[in-house]
Amino acid sequence: MARGGYGNTGVPLHERVRVDVTDARAGACPAKHCWISLPVDGSEPRPGLLLEWRKGDVGRWEGRVVYVAALRPGAWATVEEWIPAELLTTG
Repeated sequence: MARGGYGNTGVPLHERVRVDVTDARAGACPAKHCWISLPVDGSEPRPGLLLEWRKGDVGRWEGRVVYVAALRPGAWATVEEWIPAELLTTG
């Protein structure tokens, strides 16, 4: 079970994704990891999941994200909201 039992394929584990042979994009997961620089609870940058993009009312891009925020001390809640692109970092 050296190297996790997968052999030495040269492809990192995080890049080993099963893809539909007929359309490589069809099976691709659209969600991406992101950082929200100003979460709703006003805390430091928080990791989140970017689900999709849209062009907002004034022509600026917004991302629909899901993340957790402090509801009150010791209590967390899931937040889903559209956030301006300039408040998101992906990659």
